Amino acid sequence: MPDNDKSLPPVPEAKAVPKKRTRVSLVWVIPIVAAVAGVWIAVTKIMERGPEITIIFQSADGLTANKTKINYNGLDVGTLTAIRLMNDHKRVIATAQMSPKAKDFLVKDTRFWVVRPRMSGLNISGLGTLIFGYYIGVQLGESKVSERSFTALETPPFSGNLAGRFFTLKTDELGSLGEGTPIFFRKLPAGQVVSYALDKDGKFLNLKIFVQAPYDQYVNPDTRFWSASGVDLSLSASGLRVQTESLMSILAGGIAFETPASDSPLPPADAGTTYNLFNDRAEAFRPPPHNPHTYLIVFKQSVRGLQIGAPVNVNGITIGEVTAINPQFDAQKVEFTVPVTITMDAGRYGVKILNLPGGEDADTSNRRVMDAMVAHGLRAQLKTGNLISGSLYVAIDLHPDAAPVTLDWTKSPVELPAMPGQIEAVEDTALNLMKSLDTTLGSVRGTLTNADKVLGNAGTLIAPDSPFNAQLDNLLKQGGGAAQALRVLADYLERHPEALIRGKTGEAK
Repeated sequence: MPDNDKSLPPVPEAKAVPKKRTRVSLVWVIPIVAAVAGVWIAVTKIMERGPEITIIFQSADGLTANKTKINYNGLDVGTLTAIRLMNDHKRVIATAQMSPKAKDFLVKDTRFWVVRPRMSGLNISGLGTLIFGYYIGVQLGESKVSERSFTALETPPFSGNLAGRFFTLKTDELGSLGEGTPIFFRKLPAGQVVSYALDKDGKFLNLKIFVQAPYDQYVNPDTRFWSASGVDLSLSASGLRVQTESLMSILAGGIAFETPASDSPLPPADAGTTYNLFNDRAEAFRPPPHNPHTYLIVFKQSVRGLQIGAPVNVNGITIGEVTAINPQFDAQKVEFTVPVTITMDAGRYGVKILNLPGGEDADTSNRRVMDAMVAHGLRAQLKTGNLISGSLYVAIDLHPDAAPVTLDWTKSPVELPAMPGQIEAVEDTALNLMKSLDTTLGSVRGTLTNADKVLGNAGTLIAPDSPFNAQLDNLLKQGGGAAQALRVLADYLERHPEALIRGKTGEAK
């Protein structure tokens, strides 16, 4: 057995050999790389994604999700991604995905609005949206507080890139004024109306206007603003006057302003200063009250053509105006009268009163002057200011022949005596003329009656069977015989003219 074992070849010693790993197949490389790239792109996109905001609109008209852009200065900075109705069912809320760069200007006072075709005054904007569709406009804010929820404006805000200042005008009614209405300074375009709103008490409107540089430096606390809309026509003794600022103001309205000349000009007004908007330039530059006195005049005639604001004149010089017209009827006297309240302020219109008594207060001095003028025949009457329009004014003149009147200073206001005006005088003259004409016509009728009687008597005399007619026939026959004899005599003398001396030949001797 040992020999047999020696004949066998030696067996090598067994060693543990580690198993070799299988190499990764190229088939798996592409999906792995794609997955890594996808993750990288997704992470990058998420990191580069801008903020998401919400904007509340009154209506979704013209807005489309994933289509309507948010545009700033011609660049798209966001897109509306969703639009839905709010819980109040009155407004809509849109979600917008903004670009990363928009993060810096999404602050508290940033404003958004829908850009669509608009006409403001003579300015037309947003015509491009007729072709490319509506988009959302943006005006950057200046706040430092970040914001992600906004409420869109109904109208575009005024551009804040222009130098100038904002002011406020108060007016009773809007008229032809509106957003975009131009503002003129010496007939030069100097700004525009930005917005308007009704005051809280509802008594007047506030117009927010913008006056651009350099014209804003001419606005000081004494500046006057007035409506320059349309054409201002006035017909006076000097002729027809036509005034307007420009063709633009005729078509779309306008506002003009001017500062009165002064030896010591005031500094420019602060931004936001409030001014009154007058109806026209004449009203804007009307002198302020100086020492006004109120009186009452009772007219017993038609006051058609007399309006509040009509002038009160003395010798053609305006010293006041009509402030109230209150017609009344006295049932006991069966009389209709029209009390007219006037305010006289001579100093306001530049009339100087000379040689006033010294040592008296203003009221006492005024009473003394008015008593003296009434004693000298001061009377008020209505006169026609314009024949075409028929407008009336109150004329106060001295009529020395007027009956004496004493003012009752216990009444408030004091009643000034009145006398018939031009219209009433013309009516009286016409009435007297009609009476005279009626009397004349009566006399003419009597004369015609007498003439008719004379003609009747003449007809009786020349009747065929009247004695006068028979006598007239005999007379005519005798006249005919005499005429025949005269003709025979004339013929004989023509043949024998010597008969006038010798006589007729052949006579008996």
